[in-house]
Amino acid sequence: MSVVCQLSPGWLVDHLSFINKINYQVHQHHEPCCSKSEPTSSVYLDSLHMDSVSSFGSSATFTASDSTIKLENDDGGNCEMFIQKYVFRSELFDVTIPYITSAIHKECQQSNEKEDLMNGVKNEISISTVGKKRKRCVVFNQGEVDAMEYHTKIRELILDGSSQLIQEGFKSGFLHPLSEKRDKCREPITLPLDTCNLSELCEMAKHLPSLNEMELLTLQLMEDDVSVTEQDLFSRVVENNSSFTKTITVMGQKYLLPPKSSFLLSDISCMHPLLNCGKTYDVIVIDPPWQNKSVKRSKRYSYLSPLQIKQIPIPKLAAPDCLVITWVTNRQKHLRFVKEELYPSWSVELVAEWHWVKITNSGEFVFPLDSPHKKPYEGLVLGRVREKAALPLRKADVKVLPIPDHKLIVSVPCALHSHKPPLAGCLCY
Repeated sequence: MSVVCQLSPGWLVDHLSFINKINYQVHQHHEPCCSKSEPTSSVYLDSLHMDSVSSFGSSATFTASDSTIKLENDDGGNCEMFIQKYVFRSELFDVTIPYITSAIHKECQQSNEKEDLMNGVKNEISISTVGKKRKRCVVFNQGEVDAMEYHTKIRELILDGSSQLIQEGFKSGFLHPLSEKRDKCREPITLPLDTCNLSELCEMAKHLPSLNEMELLTLQLMEDDVSVTEQDLFSRVVENNSSFTKTITVMGQKYLLPPKSSFLLSDISCMHPLLNCGKTYDVIVIDPPWQNKSVKRSKRYSYLSPLQIKQIPIPKLAAPDCLVITWVTNRQKHLRFVKEELYPSWSVELVAEWHWVKITNSGEFVFPLDSPHKKPYEGLVLGRVREKAALPLRKADVKVLPIPDHKLIVSVPCALHSHKPPLAGCLCY
């Protein structure tokens, strides 16, 4: 269960257990054995908890263990089924200390104050020669003023609600007090390398020739390990309707597709394969690449303008009363855009605003709560699609539960960039 505990302020969530709860088992059938005298249904567990070097590279996010099951054929012979089970690397959630500690944050503030004081003394000395004094003042722009006002508004909610959930985390054993010895022995985390940049593949899709309707059929994964061309990914939705994980090889890299799932590798300019499926969805979660200074400096990914985000065809993908959830950065400009422009343009009614609070395994905020630069929380805006009268409504016997406002989702964040926590367990309550 991904929800460790639920209290009135919100939920404490275990992201790692949610990922590993998914049945990441790859089944591969081997050729029938010649012998009929070997016992059937015997299981050999190697329990090799190893990095998946052979299939996923030394920097993979998953580790694997192997087992072999012997099954009996209809003709009395035996065949082997090789099972490889993958689990997410737990060290990617091993956040034992804050990214910036309060002590370091305080030292920086004190250092700045000393620098300001020294500058003030120098100014006074230099200005005293002409018999004038000039006070040093800090001028904030409107965006910074809005951010400070918003932080003041939700600060007590974040602090009090998180404290309650963190205390329950200690009681349940999910969180542990920081051990100085463990912290000293901690090894640095080796992050997976982005050897196959999916965003670059999406960029390639824009330059491929358009396909006719017959070529846009959904690609069903039937084999255990499938090699898929880039053209297949760009032109159709890929589905795994089986009860087991399928392996997809794209440009020499292997990817795991969980059971009962599907995906479209694309961007908002090439979404017609998804629209052509004719499916609608009860919940749509959006994590737009918002424009910010960090993205511009790192050039890690391309960002979308507000106009481009508006072009996402949510009205065509949403079922009646669909719940739309949008992740938003702490910039008030983005938050206002979602509430005042984006949702109205999609006929989505604003119903709630939640907050994701990021903590360490020892229950500390990953950033100081009052840091002027980075906050230990992010926002998500929830809304409901309000259909026009001409469109069919949801069945009368299906109740649409109200969404509570200002709930907290508290969790230990993943070391991977922008890896958001699971929402399924929170939406079930």
